[in-house]
Amino acid sequence: CEFHLPGLHLKYQLLDRQLQRGWLLCVTGGRRVTMSLEDTTSDGGGDKDDEYILIAKMDNAKNLSNILKAVHFKEMATCFLSSNGLKVTVEDYKCVQANAFVQAGVFQEFTFSKESATFKINLNVLMDCLNIFAGNTPGSPTALKMCYAGYGSPLVLMLEEGGVMTDCRIRTFEPDDTLDFNFTSANVVNKVILHSECLREAFSELDLSNESLEVLMSPDSPYLRLSTFGYIGSSHADYPKDSDVVDCFECRQTQSNRYKVSLIKPSTRALQISSKVSVRMDTRGFLSLQYMIKNEDGNVCFVEYLCGPDEDIEGADDEEDRAWTEQT
Repeated sequence: CEFHLPGLHLKYQLLDRQLQRGWLLCVTGGRRVTMSLEDTTSDGGGDKDDEYILIAKMDNAKNLSNILKAVHFKEMATCFLSSNGLKVTVEDYKCVQANAFVQAGVFQEFTFSKESATFKINLNVLMDCLNIFAGNTPGSPTALKMCYAGYGSPLVLMLEEGGVMTDCRIRTFEPDDTLDFNFTSANVVNKVILHSECLREAFSELDLSNESLEVLMSPDSPYLRLSTFGYIGSSHADYPKDSDVVDCFECRQTQSNRYKVSLIKPSTRALQISSKVSVRMDTRGFLSLQYMIKNEDGNVCFVEYLCGPDEDIEGADDEEDRAWTEQT
């Protein structure tokens, strides 16, 4: 069963000769990916492994799709390949960046023959292809083989579930320059590692309909405080350094910065599936939220969100302080 649609190539191979079931999967698969057809191409198949610079195999494609889901808040993403694994970067408004790190060890097989490779890809299409079977066979994970032949070539996904196989060839693009936040460990002033559950509770209780979220980190009480401010009042969530939910507390000086809630909200995708989160702030007030995520196989991946402080709000606060000082 084979589809040739505008910009997309899908081919199904029935390994168990269940024609009726295979046809239903073709229909389901075609419907799921027609939302983003314009960004894929095909050269007809029949590739050999020695043509590829990347060959990566995973017993359960869900492990990859779950990590990518944590940064799936924009249509396009930039993929960085190396012998260490895969990094997928998504940016918005040039002031927030999300990075999903999938180490080579997460794959059952990972072979990369070049020093590095970079391409841009439609993340909507990639997610649709990874979830094309959508668990049609209960208890049977979707096996994944991912291949890439180099600059200008499509990203090839070969997926198999319950005896049915499909090939997806996703068009890749010339990558754009990504932001360099220059966020280094040497410039980190404050760091707190805590359990994700308590942060999920805080985000559910804080009024995230407000424009900004204030993060205060200090070696003294209240240590770590998250605050939102609105017309009906303010709300706070405090985390003492000796709390059971705090695994690490390293704060050298008091820092308080505000960040646009619209830029922080996408990070809740990673928060929902993480077990721990590292909150760091550097000398410039840039914020790093690094989430530790365990997949179903017990392997650990990391997703990091980097966000700059809201200078407009900070500037407005300074003007209010000066005006108040002059009046008094």
